[in-house]
Amino acid sequence: MFRPYELFVGLRYLRAKRRNHFISFISLTSVLGIAVGVMALITVMSVMNGFEKELRDRILGMVSHASITSYGGRLEDWESIREQVQADPRVLGVAPFIEKEGMLARDGELSGGMVRGILPEEEPAVSEVGEQMIQGELSQLVGGEYRVILGSHLARALRVGVGDHVFIIVPEGTVTVAGFRPRMRRFDVVGLFDVGMYEYDRSHAFIHMEDAQTLYRYGDEIGGLRLKLDDMFGAPAVSRDIASNLGRGYFVRDWTRQHANFFAALQIEKTVMFIILFLIVAVAAFNIISTLVMVVNDKRADIAVLRTMGSSPGSVMAVFVVQGTVIGLVGTLLGLVLGVSLALNVEQIVPWVEDLFQTEFLPADVYYISDLPSELNWPDVARITGLAFVLTVLSTLYPAWRASRTQPAEALRYE
Repeated sequence: MFRPYELFVGLRYLRAKRRNHFISFISLTSVLGIAVGVMALITVMSVMNGFEKELRDRILGMVSHASITSYGGRLEDWESIREQVQADPRVLGVAPFIEKEGMLARDGELSGGMVRGILPEEEPAVSEVGEQMIQGELSQLVGGEYRVILGSHLARALRVGVGDHVFIIVPEGTVTVAGFRPRMRRFDVVGLFDVGMYEYDRSHAFIHMEDAQTLYRYGDEIGGLRLKLDDMFGAPAVSRDIASNLGRGYFVRDWTRQHANFFAALQIEKTVMFIILFLIVAVAAFNIISTLVMVVNDKRADIAVLRTMGSSPGSVMAVFVVQGTVIGLVGTLLGLVLGVSLALNVEQIVPWVEDLFQTEFLPADVYYISDLPSELNWPDVARITGLAFVLTVLSTLYPAWRASRTQPAEALRYE
């Protein structure tokens, strides 16, 4: 237990005298080192959280929270299944789809892609494609009119725009005496979308459900149902519940399984970045150790006087624990304030820096996320500041223990 004089002496040693300005300078660098480390950790973790959220939102703009298909690849009595699924209060939207591979051709240009049949009036309930249209609208897809909406990069690869036409060739056909003849159909381009993910903008095309059923010979069947849930992070649990309610023969897959490797890689990158940046705090903690060791050597006579006046080794140790703890606390709090302030304003600060130096950190023609998103996660902030403070407190133990071992007779022999 710290007594008042231990706290007083520990704080008194933080102030410089004429002969120990260097020690106080080292203390100041320790405070700044901890502050910079904590600030960098909070800012970088917030930016990485922002990137993860931005990528997740863009992916979920195309990929639903969950999807229901059958092991045969087709759903027959899908209307009754939809009614059963919609009865779950956790399901906000349901929309049918057919998604198959196809080849798109136009005047010698040929590109593979995924052709998705949708109902334009129901698709907004499960995706944000309608909000990412750069030309045209989903409502322009009309059954029997054979119209198509292309991703922006796919349209660029085919050199087509709104008003042009493309041929969709499916990997199914008929065998004639002349050989295998693939099935194809001409579609008019009525719109373009851009969700900001090259993977989807380069490969996806949307057509009306009725046209997809005709093209792929599905009849009245569909490929599956796409679901939007009230909590995207609860998708695995909801998917398991829906699968158990539907029974055998149906396969329910959620978005975390579709992109498990991608988000696992992001998590590993965040962990590695945390460890690397935390080394800044570790270096500052070593500065605290060196500072206290020099203070102990400088104050050997003072320690001896305290011992002769009746102070126990524990009291002497407490004096230097107070000094190191104050350094760590001030540095951690300063880094907390700077880090939170920077994380909350990084989206405004980065454009200002770009204008100041006439540069662009994330060029729009190279990166699909051209700004620097940030999402402050308070549990991350608590973990960072807590670990930093604990590390600084631990760094005081060895110098303080060494001070408590000082023998008064040896320290005062040459005084």
